[in-house]
Amino acid sequence: MSELALQLDGIEKSYNRGKPSEVMVLRGASISVKKGEVVALVAPSGAGKSTLLHIAGLLDTPDTGRVFLGGRDMAGLADKARTEVRREDVGFIYQFHHLLPEFSALENIVIPQLANGASEAVAKARAMDLLNRVGVGPRADHRPAALSGGEQQRVAFCRAMANGPRLLLADEPTGNLDPATSDQVFAALMDLVRDTGLSALIATHNMELAARMDRIVRLDAGRVA
Repeated sequence: MSELALQLDGIEKSYNRGKPSEVMVLRGASISVKKGEVVALVAPSGAGKSTLLHIAGLLDTPDTGRVFLGGRDMAGLADKARTEVRREDVGFIYQFHHLLPEFSALENIVIPQLANGASEAVAKARAMDLLNRVGVGPRADHRPAALSGGEQQRVAFCRAMANGPRLLLADEPTGNLDPATSDQVFAALMDLVRDTGLSALIATHNMELAARMDRIVRLDAGRVA
């Protein structure tokens, strides 16, 4: 069994490929994340970090290169199989929470579990457990608009963990928060990741946050340094 949760090997990606306006975003990028490891992906704006994360999470495909999740080669998977892997094995967190505004915090975490076949009772119990772990349990029945920015993002963390993924991919998960709130929310995220034994690749501009992870990799001009 592979000791790697994620392996990206020689990933290249361009847009408008073959046209005069072609833009090369990734140029042979290779990254690995061990099981249980939390890796910081540090990159300036425009370096291709969001594209790399989308490829790692099977939301996009590379022009060349291979993606392995848990040692399994993702090349050639049909769309249905890719969707199943994303739903069951990968959790996504973005800079903005993207919570469903008409549903409560609890419901936002229950819904993806129901879509994955969990019973309502099991889904609610897991949702409450996750919310309590990040300190938002007392606000479980509140809709996103009634939550603070930090609370909204913590709920988003819980939603990403709802189906028990093996790999967490996060793109500037505290980028919309003020420094004090960012520090508190990031601490909650790291506690949750450590408690669940997740592997994670977390993109950030914040070197102080990056230093709290297991390892730092740098992406610049589409290449990993």
